[in-house]
Amino acid sequence: MSQNSTHFFICGSALSGQPDHHTLGEAAFVSAARTKATYRLHNANDGWHPAIRVAAEAEQGIVIPGEIYALTDDQLAALLASEPPDLVLSSVQLDSGDEIAAMLCPREKIDASGWPDISQYGGWAAFKAANASQTA
Repeated sequence: MSQNSTHFFICGSALSGQPDHHTLGEAAFVSAARTKATYRLHNANDGWHPAIRVAAEAEQGIVIPGEIYALTDDQLAALLASEPPDLVLSSVQLDSGDEIAAMLCPREKIDASGWPDISQYGGWAAFKAANASQTA
């Protein structure tokens, strides 16, 4: 059994309270966290998951709230296997100045797919909550 641990930033459907949280298995919650204000958030695949990307120079980025989990090598492999194919393993800059592993989406994929920018909601959970109240 592997003892290595990777700190991983979660900001979408695997957040606590969200439907895919179970994909984290027994991963240890480390802390709540926020990115630096250098990202944009998109609604991918009709609300299946968020797609975050680095904001272009001419755009204003937002802070994206999330959670940090400590993942063993096996937990990381399981998480990556469950991630949508549109996302790539990368890293984000936290407002603390730390850089941490995360899933990002290439801007080209977002643009080609026409996924709407939902940055005005300030995070995936807020977007989902607003959508639920609009459809209820």
